[in-house]
Amino acid sequence: QVQLVESGGGLVQTGGSLRLSCAASGLPFSDYVMGWFRQAPGKEREFVAAISRSTRSTRYADSVKGRFTVSRDNAKNTVYLQMNTLKPEDTAVYYCAADRRTTLRDEVYEYDYWGQGTQVTVSS
Repeated sequence: QVQLVESGGGLVQTGGSLRLSCAASGLPFSDYVMGWFRQAPGKEREFVAAISRSTRSTRYADSVKGRFTVSRDNAKNTVYLQMNTLKPEDTAVYYCAADRRTTLRDEVYEYDYWGQGTQVTVSS
C-alpha cells in the first residue's frame, strides 16, 4: 500500500524556520513528481511547491518564492520542504503528494497519492 508520511511540523515564531519531511513507501519514488500543498483554516488546499523526478526542476507558489525550498533524496524515498522566514500566513496543515506524470502540476486533483498532513503554526 502506498504511504506518504509527513513530519517536522510544529509551532514556531514569526521569522523562524522549519524543515518538513515526507517519507514515501509502496511506490517507485523516483518515478513520481512530488508536491507540497497546504490548507489553512477556512481555506481550500493550495499548491506550495513541486519537484521533478530528476530534481532538476522545481516550481513554487508566488507566496513562498524566496523563502521555501523543496528538495528530494531519491535514495531515501524522501521529499523535503525547507521553510524559512515563516509568517503567520504560513500557518496551515502541510501535505505531501505524489504524481505519476512528469510535469510539475499545481492542482490538487492532478496528484495521485496524499499524506495525512503535518501542522505548521506560526505565532505572531
